[in-house]
Amino acid sequence: MVKVGLTGGIGAGKSEVSRLLASYGAVIVDADKIAREVVAPGTPGLAAVVAEFGDGVLTEDGALDRPKLGSIVFSDPAKLQALNAIVHPLVGARSAELEASAGPDAVVIHDVPLLTENGLAPLYDLVVVVDAAPATQLDRLVRLRGMSEDEAKARMSAQATREQRLAVADVVIDNDGPLDALERQVREVWGRLGEGGRA
Repeated sequence: MVKVGLTGGIGAGKSEVSRLLASYGAVIVDADKIAREVVAPGTPGLAAVVAEFGDGVLTEDGALDRPKLGSIVFSDPAKLQALNAIVHPLVGARSAELEASAGPDAVVIHDVPLLTENGLAPLYDLVVVVDAAPATQLDRLVRLRGMSEDEAKARMSAQATREQRLAVADVVIDNDGPLDALERQVREVWGRLGEGGRA
């Protein structure tokens, strides 16, 4: 098994890289997806979030109001830390289960937005960083995700800096260019991984 940590700043295009790697046969362990699962209605994770932040972070049907919670935690580092203390251990445990269920010859891609922030690079055989200029990230968040410029900047500043992410990278995929350039780079990375090479 080859364990790869995949990360990148918000709006850098990490999800597209993850999708391409999955199309080549990688097993994807998506931390964001798992983070939603562990706070789904009826879970101990959601109960812990409500205990910490109050009923105001729930929608009318009892689900987590993610935009509301985001507006609280992304402007207050202490509250973000409190949320992470609840969610991260749950995500870590579920990620380990999914990895354990992959075959011994699998290439397991851990799609982890906060890999750099949480010092997780040593857990992987290889760390791949999807990189884009901050101006590119900002444009994508505003144009494609409908965020206000202030909201987008707050999300970006809550993450590691570009320099911090690049410092932990074994491989950097540049996603400032067109899609075909991205696809070419991902194919090259997969070639190294698929050959059993720890790149």
